[in-house]
Amino acid sequence: MAPEASLSHLHRADGSATYIHNGYCIIGAVNGPIEVMRRDEMPEEATIEVNVRPAAGVGSPKERHLETLLHSTLRSIILTRNIPRTLVQITLQVRSLPEEDGTSGVNTSLTLLPHLLNTALLALLSASIPLRTILTSLLIALPTPTPKMKQPVPILSPTSTELFRTQPIASLHVFAFSADRKLLLSESEGTFKYAEWEEAYEMAEEVCCRDQGGVGLGGGEGMEVDGEEASANLEEWLRGVVRRKVEVEQRWRSAT
Repeated sequence: MAPEASLSHLHRADGSATYIHNGYCIIGAVNGPIEVMRRDEMPEEATIEVNVRPAAGVGSPKERHLETLLHSTLRSIILTRNIPRTLVQITLQVRSLPEEDGTSGVNTSLTLLPHLLNTALLALLSASIPLRTILTSLLIALPTPTPKMKQPVPILSPTSTELFRTQPIASLHVFAFSADRKLLLSESEGTFKYAEWEEAYEMAEEVCCRDQGGVGLGGGEGMEVDGEEASANLEEWLRGVVRRKVEVEQRWRSAT
């Protein structure tokens, strides 16, 4: 299933985005730069606050762990020194999850993480927060070897059905890359060898950062932004989102 995204639909937030992919629906809102409380104020940098709200119930240690990962990753791309003594508040509301995620009993923090990162970036772009680069994030699953298949093929951006019903999964890996191919985040869970991790890393880098025209996410499926199909490459897709946002904001020029 191709991802979908819409920008700037929340009127009481400085920036907002909704990201839908593989049964996950996440709404992101960004407010900032805004006034920061005196105890949190930093004289030379902006303060970053990340809040993750679950689809149901109250937050748990799972959400606090995700907030920590998101905070460190997003802080590395936000130009905090350009907006000192202010607050950038990022709120991510998980609106819906695949049915399997709620009934499998499996720790799904890593399956949710790339969707949260992509939503947060889109919301930051919508709010025009100064960034030093963009990021792209992807989940890769490594199936458990079987007698018939001793070297299973890694699954790019697996669906919940592929994770919990098709075959046992040995490990999950989440990678986030900057526009210049720098690794911003690497989180893994399960049993794997270094060679397997390296293979997953190279595949994620190829999908997230490769030149336009290669094999993209989901075997060449397109992505949709506000209902329009975009490039299958994650980086090209995000750049298309930025381009579309700028075109919308600059419509007044052609109208005058």
